[in-house]
Amino acid sequence: MAQIDGLPPLSDVIRNHELSAKKSLGQNFLLDLNLTAKIARQAGDLSGCDVLEVGPGPGGLTRGLLAEGARRVLAVEKDPRCLPALAEITAAYPGQLQVIEGDALEINPLEHLTPPIRVAANLPYNVGTELLVRWLTPKDWPPFWQSLTLMFQREVAERIVAAPGSKKYGRLALLAQWRADARIVMELPPEAFVPAPKVHSAVVHLTALEKPRFEADAAVLSRVVGAAFNQRRKMLRAALKVVGPEIEDHLRAAGIPPTERAEQVSLEAFCALAREIARS
Repeated sequence: MAQIDGLPPLSDVIRNHELSAKKSLGQNFLLDLNLTAKIARQAGDLSGCDVLEVGPGPGGLTRGLLAEGARRVLAVEKDPRCLPALAEITAAYPGQLQVIEGDALEINPLEHLTPPIRVAANLPYNVGTELLVRWLTPKDWPPFWQSLTLMFQREVAERIVAAPGSKKYGRLALLAQWRADARIVMELPPEAFVPAPKVHSAVVHLTALEKPRFEADAAVLSRVVGAAFNQRRKMLRAALKVVGPEIEDHLRAAGIPPTERAEQVSLEAFCALAREIARS
């Protein structure tokens, strides 16, 4: 395996710092630096961008991002055991890497990074979906990021790019495709990781649109599609009762038959429904 920088192989880093992936933190370490560099390249030209990375672990993707020319990287790591390994990368790239110990859900990237900003991360499995939804549903748009290049379990990645009518079409597809272009750009087998997960993984690249495809309030749309797909086998008039007592009227006003099921309803129609509910 070719080295992408002058630092030790990741297997040596993990051994030297006695690191082991913690299931409680959703960790699976990707040790092949050729793969981490390839993932970094999926984020596009990084030479003029700051990059937010969540859950860098021992720093495989961090090194890939820096080697591919990222102007600056902010790495947010919750596990203090990984900080010494990341400090070695900081020393190798003076002024280009800032490591923050903390929870990515509680950090404002704009306090540390200068636009244009891209996000690239092998997201911890236990917070990946929540982070994605937060990045897709800020009140104001465009967001702080230009693009998201994120690794998920393959099933989650397929849900993000799913089309209406498919079994995997749901809340993630709607929120992602409302405000971004989303596509799967890489797939990785379990054996690429340590420890090897039971599932395949995939990298999704999302590019922020200048404005949403259809007008809607982010909070209302998120609440509506969350309720609709929480009970996807039910007719919408039943699944959306929690949204309000006049839901059948709202559905008809949006042009959606109350007996329709969520997986058959387009993004445009869900946005129309969200507008109707917001007006009431």
